[in-house]
Amino acid sequence: MPIKKKSKISAEFNMSSLTDIIFLLLIFFMLTSSIVAPNALNLKLPGTSQKKATQQEDYDEVFISKSGVFELNSKVQSLPEIEAFLLEKSKGNPKDFSFVIQPEKETPVEFVVSIMDMALRLQINGVLATAPVE
Repeated sequence: MPIKKKSKISAEFNMSSLTDIIFLLLIFFMLTSSIVAPNALNLKLPGTSQKKATQQEDYDEVFISKSGVFELNSKVQSLPEIEAFLLEKSKGNPKDFSFVIQPEKETPVEFVVSIMDMALRLQINGVLATAPVE
């Protein structure tokens, strides 16, 4: 008398739970990607425009050394002093006022970002100038 198996193992796989997990992950990544974007800096990349560039020969320069010393027009100053100077200088029309940010080679990014953040708060244009490539 042969022994018969009463239960057969099914080779089918139920995909409904897997699709639920994929949709939940999709929703999660869509929500988190929209939250991350507003915290980024709004950088203006170089491009072309129909408007002619204005020639302004006497730009104010903020030089940043490796050690974190800030110089405004070749005078050592603190961040609040630089902010007060730039605020006073850009009072008329902050959108048309520009200054140059010139970090020394191998300057920590935190110092450069502090000046860029200041320009963002004052709504003035900060032009990041780096040393020429040798």
